[in-house]
This record gives sequence, C-alpha cells and structure tokens, in this order.
Amino acid sequence: MNSQYIEILILGFIQGFSEFIPISSSGHLIIIREIYNFDVGSLQLDISFHLGSLFAIIFYFRNDLLNLTKNKKLFTLITFGSLPLIIIGYIFYTAGLIDYFRNLKTIAWTTLIFGLLLFFSDRSHIKKKLDSSLNFKSILIIGLFQVLAIIPGVSRSGIVITASRFINFDRVDSSKIAFYLSIPALAGASFLGIKDILETNINFNLNFLVSIIFSFIISYLTIKYFLIYVKKFDLKFFVCYRIFLALILFVIIYS
Repeated sequence: MNSQYIEILILGFIQGFSEFIPISSSGHLIIIREIYNFDVGSLQLDISFHLGSLFAIIFYFRNDLLNLTKNKKLFTLITFGSLPLIIIGYIFYTAGLIDYFRNLKTIAWTTLIFGLLLFFSDRSHIKKKLDSSLNFKSILIIGLFQVLAIIPGVSRSGIVITASRFINFDRVDSSKIAFYLSIPALAGASFLGIKDILETNINFNLNFLVSIIFSFIISYLTIKYFLIYVKKFDLKFFVCYRIFLALILFVIIYS
C-alpha cells in the first residue's frame, strides 16, 4: 500500500476514534504529526476527517435529530449551548490565535490538567437526566466550558462531559450532551475549512474521499461502543490514559 494512504488511514483512525471520547482528537493529530513528520498533513485532510466524524454523528443520532423537530426545547438548548464556542472559536480562528496553542508543551499540560478535572467531575453520584433537568442555565455552563476545547489537548467531548458531570448529569446523558453539541462544532469547523479550501482552489481528490469514509467508519463505531462503555464503567480508564500520555510528553519535551 502506498505510504501516503497508510498515513491517511492512521490519521483517520486517530480522528474518528478520539473525536468522541475524552482524550482530544486535535491533540493526538498534532502529536502524531510532530513526532513522525507525516507528509500528508494538510487543511484538506483535516476537513475531510471532520466531515467523516460529522456524517457519523448525524447518521448515528438520525432518529434523535428528526425528533428534535418535535422537541423544540432541546433543539433550542443545543443551539444556545453551541453559541459560545462558535462565536469565540470564530474570533480565535480569524485572528490566527489557535496556532499559538498548537504545540506539544500546551498539549501535555492540558492533557494532564483536564484529565484530572475529568476524574474529579466523574465522582458525582447525583444523576440528573437530560430530558428533565437540562435547562438554559446548565447548557450555558456547559457551553462556556466547551470554549476551552479551542485549546488542543483539552478535548471537546471531554470538557463537555466534565462540565455535565460537575452539574450532576449521569455519564450516559453527559456523553449524549457532548455528542449533540459536537454536531454544530464539527459543522462550523468543516464550514470554515471548506471555505478556505475553495478560496485556495484546492481540488477534491481520492485522498479526500478515502479520508471521509474511513473517518466516518471509525467515528460511528466509537460512538456506538463508547455509549455502551459509559453505561457500565466510570471514566478512570481515560483519566489514566491522559495522565500516562502527559507524562510521556513531558519526558519528550523536557529531557
């Protein structure tokens, strides 16, 4: 197999697998590219990976999304909760501030700090339910926390689950809130990326299609099995993984 396609499959797997679990997809993609100097890193591929994940979350929750037309309250809450990330993310994107955080040192510290926050948040034994307890106050808190995901290593799904657990939603509903909020976030990132691609006259090619399909498959499977996981287990595995990864990065950075 052409080495370029191997790299695409590796990056597509990382994006699809890490986008919806609390370990940071952007952080992992940066780590892999920094360490291994992949040749295929490009805006076009990043967007294709995000599109694959976006299509997967829409397809998996297609029935829930259709029901949102009947459940106007939940639709309004998800829209409202997405606004802080969309607004502040756009400001950071247009000002070029995001690139300031795309380095291993930042990722190492955010991986550790927000992994520990995830641990403390997951100790909550109170279990609010999404259908009855999600309101404008709680979604605003969650939405403001989500803004931190602009920084690589924080993890968008991780910080949403952390915020949701801190305000006492159970693990499954916290994960569902993270999944619902991922749709506007991924759509916004994809829109900005496609806009940049069109402005630079980049042609869509086979790499673009392969990236979308593979990211879609891995994203879909991750969503399915992560929801099964959180019904049975706590989040300590992901906390331990984040601490272990952070320690490895500290050795690389400071040795």
